[in-house]
Amino acid sequence: MARIKKTMDGNTAAAFASYPFIEVATIYPITPSSPMAESTEAWSVGGLKNLFGDQVRVYELQSEAGAAGAMHGSLNAGALTTTYTASQGLLLMIPNMYKIAGELLPCVINVTARALASHSLSIFGDHQDVYACRQTGFAMLAETNPQEVMDLTPVAYLASLKSRVPFINFFDGFRTSHEIQKIETWDQSQLAKMIDKDALTAFRKRALNPEHPTMRGSHQNDDIYFQNREASNPYYNALPGIVEDYMNQINQKIGTNYQLFNYYGDPEAERVIIAMGSFCDVVEEVVDYLLAKGEKVGLIKVRLYRPFSVEHFLDVLPETTRKIAVMDRTKEPGAIGEPLYLDVVKALYGKSKATIVGGRYGLSSKDTPPASVFAIFDELKKKQPKEQFTVGIVDDVTNLSLPERSDAPDTTPADTISCKFWGIGGDGTVGANKNSIKIIGDNTDMYAQGYFQYDSKKTGGVTISHLRFGKYKIKAPYYVKKADFVACHNPSYIEKGFRIVQDIKPNGTFLVNSQWTDDELSEKLGLSARKYITEHKIHVYAINATDIARRIGMGKRTNTVLQSVFFTLSKIIPQQQAIQLMKAFAYKSYGAKGDAIV
Repeated sequence: MARIKKTMDGNTAAAFASYPFIEVATIYPITPSSPMAESTEAWSVGGLKNLFGDQVRVYELQSEAGAAGAMHGSLNAGALTTTYTASQGLLLMIPNMYKIAGELLPCVINVTARALASHSLSIFGDHQDVYACRQTGFAMLAETNPQEVMDLTPVAYLASLKSRVPFINFFDGFRTSHEIQKIETWDQSQLAKMIDKDALTAFRKRALNPEHPTMRGSHQNDDIYFQNREASNPYYNALPGIVEDYMNQINQKIGTNYQLFNYYGDPEAERVIIAMGSFCDVVEEVVDYLLAKGEKVGLIKVRLYRPFSVEHFLDVLPETTRKIAVMDRTKEPGAIGEPLYLDVVKALYGKSKATIVGGRYGLSSKDTPPASVFAIFDELKKKQPKEQFTVGIVDDVTNLSLPERSDAPDTTPADTISCKFWGIGGDGTVGANKNSIKIIGDNTDMYAQGYFQYDSKKTGGVTISHLRFGKYKIKAPYYVKKADFVACHNPSYIEKGFRIVQDIKPNGTFLVNSQWTDDELSEKLGLSARKYITEHKIHVYAINATDIARRIGMGKRTNTVLQSVFFTLSKIIPQQQAIQLMKAFAYKSYGAKGDAIV
């Protein structure tokens, strides 16, 4: 099936793939899930129709608890209903989630998995929130990147409707939700063919109706409560097969190979990592590198986390496996192991003699680059690897962290052009870079990826944009460490001593926006940076975009000036084509403010 390619982030992909299946969306905004609800509402107001020929009805409640309660009521009334949330917002939905699952009401909660407030608040991503819901009775489906979000979100809706088991459909907050990629999209007509019409009719008939009154939510004593609680077992037993069937239907349509658990690596691997979420793409890159070196390694990607199908898991685990590292993106203080680790231990109990160890990574979106994966595989080489460990940090308190090599190999595909932009929140750098990705992704045959690193202050804080472009699909969900092009849009970062120049590859390009003379710039860079520039033959360019922006009436927003310079210096697309596309995006972004602003 030919699919249209579009450049979008994970949130937009989730909203795009969920909109056709829903009639009602009950929402309450929370970072980083809000764009899903915003897109849904915008499309509804714009007249977009779902698979049933109607516009989705969107209702904003006064809290996430209200959104879950309204969803529960809407489902009982026979409307296909969804919501979007994360973190503490998801926790506020838990009481209603027990009811929805207990009453076998099909629905999907789309979650941009995010850290929970503990010793402090964090708005960034990990799996603490979804793990906290694994006991509610909701099935749980995980995606790795924006393309998988687009491809697999329909599975959650289709399988929920047929099985009557509600779903949490989740992917990593910020790392996937806000990562922009060029992906292939669905045609609604293809999705419509997969809906089980008998299941849909049965769902409608179960709706509460004063003409046909039924009793629900009654009080039960010990004589029957336990038996009725167990009565849902057949539904959960059947669910893995239903999910597998829909994955196979999708595979047949778009040529993919989605399974409940996907194995990647040497079929006779001795060392295997098990994980779910965006980290799997990082592991894949390292597996490819090590396979080329003759090492027997592999990865198991968990897609259907609940119910956990031991049968399907064992089918993909190589019989040659001797060491296993199970990686969890959470921490459960006081537990003998994190959730996925304990699931794997139980799944393999009495069935494998492999050594199983557990690791933690990526809490609060902590970057987990290939160096961390190399450290895990190196640890698995040991006769007695650590039973519990962390990667990506230096733990000098309990000494659980694995040492990571500073000279770890670069596993990014050789043809990939990597770029890094240092800006300040509110200066337009992030917005300009988002436009640049879409300009390149939607107007060339190149693939594009963009990720935007903020600090919690947002406006006024440091922003670093990580962009990659290439001829092949880009799956590198980690920061750019060595770039072909680096731009410093805020010269104060040079004065503050940020190591910006050292991020540039040999013969790379460095662009500085400043009001300094050449001699002043040289002095500000300092001896170490000047030495690096000379030894690595870095091409340095300077522009006073600040004065140019003021002169042409743009105030402090230097983004358009610097975006023009980027296209001129990078030569990714011809300069004149880039300028015309930039003008088109300016009209799209600011047209509502009038021609004078544009």
